[in-house]
Amino acid sequence: MTSGVPPRAHVAFEDLPTADLTVDAVYARGGKGHAGDDPIARLVSGVGNQGGFRYKLSPDRQTVRLVLLYTSGTDVDWPDHLDLETGTFTYYGDNKKAGEDMHATRRGGNALLRDVFAASHGTAAERLAGAPPFLLFEKAASSGPSGVRFRGLLAPGGPALTSDEELVAIWRSTADDRFQNYRARFTVLDQPTLSRSWIEHLLAGGRSTDGDCPPAWRRWIKGRAYAPLLAPPTTRIRSKADQLPADREGRAVLEAIRAHFKGHEHEFEACAVAIWRLIAPRTGAVDVTRPSRDGGRDAVGQYILGPAANTITIDFALEAKCYSSSNSVGVREVSRLISRLRHRNFGVLVTTSHFNKQVQEEVHEDGHPISLVCGKDIVDVLRQQGHTTVGAVKRWLAQSFPRHPQT
Repeated sequence: MTSGVPPRAHVAFEDLPTADLTVDAVYARGGKGHAGDDPIARLVSGVGNQGGFRYKLSPDRQTVRLVLLYTSGTDVDWPDHLDLETGTFTYYGDNKKAGEDMHATRRGGNALLRDVFAASHGTAAERLAGAPPFLLFEKAASSGPSGVRFRGLLAPGGPALTSDEELVAIWRSTADDRFQNYRARFTVLDQPTLSRSWIEHLLAGGRSTDGDCPPAWRRWIKGRAYAPLLAPPTTRIRSKADQLPADREGRAVLEAIRAHFKGHEHEFEACAVAIWRLIAPRTGAVDVTRPSRDGGRDAVGQYILGPAANTITIDFALEAKCYSSSNSVGVREVSRLISRLRHRNFGVLVTTSHFNKQVQEEVHEDGHPISLVCGKDIVDVLRQQGHTTVGAVKRWLAQSFPRHPQT
């Protein structure tokens, strides 16, 4: 179900110790220029003022009563991500350098994740004892008030995730060293406000299902029933800035893709298919067709639905445009794709650039079943798959789409 979230509020630093936690409210930093300005430590006493994992008591002794997760949202190597439409939050653990056991980090964040996700699959009593509430905070946008924004109450796992997808140990490398870290997925529960009384109850050692416990949390503890906070967007028209990476590394990633296919832009089609598979993993067989006159190549494929023993497929057509960031995809390109769609088909258009406003308006207002994948979407999905640097993307391109000398 979908809740009506209250308008965004701004809570002053001096009011933090008594404030409730409201989804998307911004909680201000102090102004003295030292560690005591941290708003999270003032909001929830005793959890510390540094790091992504902040908690009350000890993970080693499994006595943690409450966990606060903090994300800056700017670490491109570890791209924490909140999907507002599904209520799914992806968070990376705290083993971010080589040379350490992944469960022996200084703050014990990965050990905490391991134990909490294990408890989440146990009985109600095991969840109550071993899976404390998680509260999500992120750095407030630079254009708004300085502080942190509360993003919601988290429960480990999700209604559409298998146990193998919820907590995954992934490999990363730095220089010549390989190491593991966790990728954890949570669900933001449908609870617009957490009362101050419940927070104080947890800090005092009370059971999470007692006191002013949110109903969505009580249902999760009792039966592992998820009530996600779903927030469909009110508008789907993205500006050019919204469709291109804001950081230098992201822009360099797109430039590396363009450079790899320079002079052979029609070969970008295979890359676009691979990118679409990362976005839509249940994509089935895809056939790439001959080059088109405008330098692109088309593909036709199938998307698979249903259980493994009884699947159905939906046909789709895909077009790819390896464009510079200054060259937008316009009506002509999208109209060509629309003309190729048959009844009950859908379309995919992948570009290293962006879509102009008119294209987006026509697609959405006329109800065309077309997914528009822009440059930022490409960078985001590559980062989620571990290709977080220009060097990593170049290696992926060289391995997956080798360039053969012309004869």
